[in-house]
Amino acid sequence: MTQTGTAQIGVTGLAVMGSNLARNFAHHGYTVALHNRSIAKTDALLAEHGSEGTFVRSETIAEFLDALEKPRRVIIMVKAGDPTDAVINELADAMEPGDIIIDGGNALYTDTIRREKAIRERGLHFVGAGISGGEEGALNGPSIMPGGPAESYKSLGPLLEEISAHVDGVPCCTHIGPDGAGHFVKMVHNGIEYSDMQLIGEAYQLLRDGLGLEAGQIADVFSEWNKGDLDSYLVEITAEVLRQVDAKTGKPLVDVIVDEAEQKGTGRWTVKSALDLGVPVTGIAEAVFARALSGSVAQRKAAFRGERSDGKGQGLASGELGAAPTDAPQFIEDVRKALYASKIIAYAQGFNQIQAGSAEYNWGITLGDMATIWRGGCIIRAKFLNRIKEAYDDDPDLATLIAAPYFRDAVEAGIDSWRRVVVKATELGIPVPGFASALSYYDALRTERLPAALTQGLRDFFGAHTYGRTDAPEGQKFHTLWSGDRSEVEA
Repeated sequence: MTQTGTAQIGVTGLAVMGSNLARNFAHHGYTVALHNRSIAKTDALLAEHGSEGTFVRSETIAEFLDALEKPRRVIIMVKAGDPTDAVINELADAMEPGDIIIDGGNALYTDTIRREKAIRERGLHFVGAGISGGEEGALNGPSIMPGGPAESYKSLGPLLEEISAHVDGVPCCTHIGPDGAGHFVKMVHNGIEYSDMQLIGEAYQLLRDGLGLEAGQIADVFSEWNKGDLDSYLVEITAEVLRQVDAKTGKPLVDVIVDEAEQKGTGRWTVKSALDLGVPVTGIAEAVFARALSGSVAQRKAAFRGERSDGKGQGLASGELGAAPTDAPQFIEDVRKALYASKIIAYAQGFNQIQAGSAEYNWGITLGDMATIWRGGCIIRAKFLNRIKEAYDDDPDLATLIAAPYFRDAVEAGIDSWRRVVVKATELGIPVPGFASALSYYDALRTERLPAALTQGLRDFFGAHTYGRTDAPEGQKFHTLWSGDRSEVEA
């Protein structure tokens, strides 16, 4: 029999993430109401983990809501898209003014904006909360990025902060901003994650194909890197994955896994949003396209024409490749510095996108807070996020992360290594779209005069798109009469 009004929080959608989140709440002493479309999942959770805390079983939405204290707080952990809308509507129809619906899935932030408006008009609160950390984080302490009404955070915030990861006693959870702000920040977090993994993959391939190191040897390199500036969750687990031996073949597991990387969509969303906002996130875009290229099997097969006598692949054009690096320790150090510099660029671009999104939607996001809540629980947690927090604490209006003294110095200290790595990779025919695009972005920011002047001249020639002049006031536009006497007129 349902225990009326006893649960402080409810979770509907009890797949792995939802189940682990429910257990996390229970571990912190909260009574948790459980609901799932298939009652079998609810019963499976109770059978296996019911002793971990106080849970209230429910079979219907009515029972589920009846079990909750008022104002009711319900977290939805179902598949993004139409299934989320269906559950939201079913809950909203049965809820009372002041109740809070929290979408903890990876929803597209524009959907969250739409949903928040619709739910607000019904007298309810809607919170789009990004949750990062995977299955382990959901159970033991994720990074949580809740958006929505500030008023709802007064009731919801203390619960979320308590179950989140903590670093130096500070919860990895804060109110991000109105409506879609939380899901927007989670989307960009995932985009940075794409870039981070792509850069790690490129470093791995440089050591594998450039130096001929085995997976176990590369694991040792990553373990060593994880003791310094690159100390991060992704670098740590890279070493673990590289050390894993396949039970069936005895080979390193990484050599048995098919080299086609999949994606669920948040990386693509990040790039699409950046295009709309006019923010160059080249590192994230290259990472998304690299996954797409890895899955372009027909094109890869067509471009790969057999084997050479030395065992290396021969592409469509078979020129002589450069010689392998002769100083292995120096090359490894160069790759480390290139990885760190490229990683800084990825985060700089992501934070610029959050800055632009906040301005576009009037969210008032505090960038230093993002660095704070990403220090623990989430997939991109890294030691240098403390440095990012310090940079934005020193200058909340920082135009780009690489202008902050620490990051400027870090990139400048690695620039020679970074250039050597990109050149050597090009000589060896090793693709490094992440490293190379990050370096080009850095160089472009620092170039006094870009070829965009010629681009704008061409646009004016064929489309009368006008241009500004270096010796005229900003905003004043001109046009050359290209098909006439080629005199210049003010537009």
